Amino acid sequence: MSLVGATLSSGGPHGPVAVRGVSLDSRTVQPGDLYAALPGFATHGASFAAEAVASGAVAVLTDPAGDALLTAAGVTHVPVLVISEPRAVLGDVAAVVYGRPADALRLIGVTGTNGKTTTAYLIEAALRAMGVRTGLMGTVETRIGDERLKSSRTTPEATELHAVLALMRERGATDVVMEVSSHALAQHRVDGAVFDVALFTNLSQDHLDFHGSMEDYFAAKARLFTPEHSRRGVVCVDDSWGVRLAAQSTVPVVTLGSHLGAVADWSVRPRTWPELVLTGRHGSVTLQCHLPGEFNIVNTAMAAVALVEAGYPLSNVAPAMGREPVVPGRMELVTATHPDPRRDPRGIVDYAHTPDAVEAALRALRSSTPGRLVVVLGAGGDRDRGKRAGMGAAARRWADDVIVTDDNPRSEDPAAIRSEIIEGMRDVLPYDADIASGRRGPRWSQSSSAGRAAHIANAVLAARREGVAGDNTVVVLGKGHETGQEIAGVVHPFDDRDALRAALDGLDYRPEAT
Repeated sequence: MSLVGATLSSGGPHGPVAVRGVSLDSRTVQPGDLYAALPGFATHGASFAAEAVASGAVAVLTDPAGDALLTAAGVTHVPVLVISEPRAVLGDVAAVVYGRPADALRLIGVTGTNGKTTTAYLIEAALRAMGVRTGLMGTVETRIGDERLKSSRTTPEATELHAVLALMRERGATDVVMEVSSHALAQHRVDGAVFDVALFTNLSQDHLDFHGSMEDYFAAKARLFTPEHSRRGVVCVDDSWGVRLAAQSTVPVVTLGSHLGAVADWSVRPRTWPELVLTGRHGSVTLQCHLPGEFNIVNTAMAAVALVEAGYPLSNVAPAMGREPVVPGRMELVTATHPDPRRDPRGIVDYAHTPDAVEAALRALRSSTPGRLVVVLGAGGDRDRGKRAGMGAAARRWADDVIVTDDNPRSEDPAAIRSEIIEGMRDVLPYDADIASGRRGPRWSQSSSAGRAAHIANAVLAARREGVAGDNTVVVLGKGHETGQEIAGVVHPFDDRDALRAALDGLDYRPEAT
């Protein structure tokens, strides 16, 4: 642990204290904790230090501004460590307090704009198939063996990360798979942990409200491929960002490509559904791909290569990849309570919420939909506005019917968000030039304040009244596994999967009853 530049502003006469945990939130402080009082977007954490100390915090870590707040509040009777950038040391501090649990675990970290969750679940499922005791941390949930806890963010704060890793170690886990977000890398949340294998899936526009530019977004991702954060990497070179990352990484990397002519250490090609062929220096092997779409062929191959790079023989990895993972909200099939193939379209829920992800999801479903492809699409408020038009353009290009609805509008005007999506749909040519010949019916879009549940129900009705319902697909994009919808600062219960199932059952969706 390095606290270079830190000073002890108070508490000296009391002598050394034993620290048993670390907390960023005064409401979760336990007796014996170090309270990390960090500057926030609206309020400084030092404003709550008195409450933290009253709850049992035995020391405080903060910056000079926080130290001034502590002095003003009379919090001078516990040791206060003052450093200019406390967040930059918090990961190492937490690692030491919890006994450096990451050092005792095999860590595999997955970063990229799209595919993190699916790839992490594929790796974890294969590990379990090989009899390995695992942990999982990501967007959907945290798994400690068979125990499942809902995640509040893709990658937890450093304090929680090391506490959870310590618990995983205590419960007997040997391998942990994590999604590593760009926010986490920029905010030092994974400091104090070195990943045995780091994966890069791809990079496309997202989170520019936070990073400001694609260059800064890429730079955040690239931090994972440095000795401070990983020992080796697996990089998909299907986009120019991957090629660039492989060239500049300061840890050893192997590359994977799915395009013909790609120069890579590993190559992957579809064979026959649901099989793919993975070829590399260890030879060629056939793997099972349980999820639709070219992007899931790449996700499956990335998972397999990661396991090989982690030290597992390819001869063991290949059969283990045959275990079908359940990836919540990622190309998840939703059926009626009592399915009827004559009147029920195929129902899919997916988390796609970037232009590239929408394009990839709809392209995959387009090729497997004999009839009409109906998409329900929205975009989140208070987030990267620049991607909304691109999402609309992708939907118009690949779907027959596009219903524009609300996602999580947050503090923004929902109608304004829908308008930006629709603006991106204008003047975009559909994927199929034969549409003008009448081979398929006219395209249409809808935007109203009827609400997401009503729009999902309308999508099912549209799919049922055109052609053979069983040949049609309804896909709801954007929220995936989420179980709430944030409108004007209030999170309302809402699950796309339950709403789609209710629509297939011909029922009104009542989220308060689910």
